[in-house]
Amino acid sequence: MSESDVRLVLIGWGAIGRRVATLLAERDAAVKIVAVGLRDASHTRDLPPGAEVLTDPAELAGVPADLVVEAAGRGSVAGWGRAALAAGRDFAVSSTSALVDELLFAELLALAKARRAHLIIPPGALGGIDALSAASRLPLRAVRHEIIKPPAAWAGTGAVSLCDLAKLTSPHTFFEGTARAAADAFPQNANVAVISALAGIGLDHTTISLVADPAATVNSHSVTAEGDFGRMVIRLDNRPLATNPKSSEMTALSLVRLIETRAGGLVI
Repeated sequence: MSESDVRLVLIGWGAIGRRVATLLAERDAAVKIVAVGLRDASHTRDLPPGAEVLTDPAELAGVPADLVVEAAGRGSVAGWGRAALAAGRDFAVSSTSALVDELLFAELLALAKARRAHLIIPPGALGGIDALSAASRLPLRAVRHEIIKPPAAWAGTGAVSLCDLAKLTSPHTFFEGTARAAADAFPQNANVAVISALAGIGLDHTTISLVADPAATVNSHSVTAEGDFGRMVIRLDNRPLATNPKSSEMTALSLVRLIETRAGGLVI
């Protein structure tokens, strides 16, 4: 490990965490994964060499780290986020659906400010979030975000009670409502709704449409925003993560970009 390497703690060793670690290694990034947070200490297969195993968020205080990245699911955000920010570590949230809890969100923001740390919301599977956030500096009238995925990507979610996924022959919109409601009801698939909402006009004013399309082969996102800045339409067709069709390859790539930016001198 070089003295200039970013010291990274990954929370979670599932599909996204493993993919992030693999990409960082393949790209020979100036990053050292110093620890991995796990629910179960027995699940340590293929951890990065030299990485410490953490099972209690309180252990973060004793780990020298520059950045803590969560990729372990909604239930992990509160405990690890509080511990990371209280220790003065920047904390990046992948499972942004946890932030529909207004009290938790406010608590984490307050901790970040008090400890001069940052609560970081990566763009995840989206692009153009910088433009949407910039546009929100003037009044925005409307933001609409449509998420289209193959039926298999919605299996095991609340979508199964709203439509017969196996019998769909055309695109079917099974949910339309606020970003807060979408992320709360579909935390695995609609984390990204929180991202577009926080970048724009908020969780209760952003419209989210969730669609199962039997002809889809990718996970698609279409964000339309209108306001005093003008009008924008952002469209992404993301390849699903090979080991988890509910997520996109872009989600892992977004985290890799965030981490590598911390390790380099150029920010784009």
